[in-house]
Amino acid sequence: MNARRALKRGFTLVELMIVVAIIGVLAALAIYGVRKYIANSKTAEARNSLGQMAKDASSAFNREGMKGTVLTLKASTAVINRLCGATTNTVPSTSKNIKGKKYQSSPAEWNTGSAQVGWQCLHFSMDDPQYYMYDYKSTGTAGADGDTFQALAYGDLNGDGTLSTFELDGKIQKGSSGGLVVNIAPNIQSTDPEE
Repeated sequence: MNARRALKRGFTLVELMIVVAIIGVLAALAIYGVRKYIANSKTAEARNSLGQMAKDASSAFNREGMKGTVLTLKASTAVINRLCGATTNTVPSTSKNIKGKKYQSSPAEWNTGSAQVGWQCLHFSMDDPQYYMYDYKSTGTAGADGDTFQALAYGDLNGDGTLSTFELDGKIQKGSSGGLVVNIAPNIQSTDPEE
């Protein structure tokens, strides 16, 4: 009779409390992991965009730029390689537009500058809504050894007013064959990436 009663008995209160505690710990870990995953997926936008901006800056340097004047007969002109000049505007224009939300930019915001300066020179733009504010800075546009550029993304994913910063740098240096090349940093620098 005791053996039959032992087989029919349920869980004790202590056993149930242990199971509930284990489930609570697992749920807390899952919530933390999901939040980290979501924040990391949002920062992928900045990392991908900066990589594209750096490639666009390198492509702009490698485009053949020459004077726009008509050459006289039997004359020639040198090929000019230079970095794009800095942008005059960030997109969006203020960080309030990305404070804990997405921003839909207009084509006009990306169409500022000229063939040698800004977003027009880079040929960079975004069609989809964005979490980040983008900027491009450069030092020297003569195509000289040592000229640099910075592709920048600023974000405020949690809306607290503190900006995260992502930066990818590039520099003109002498290549192995003696010519000038654009070298891009191997990694993106980030400050407070999940802000």
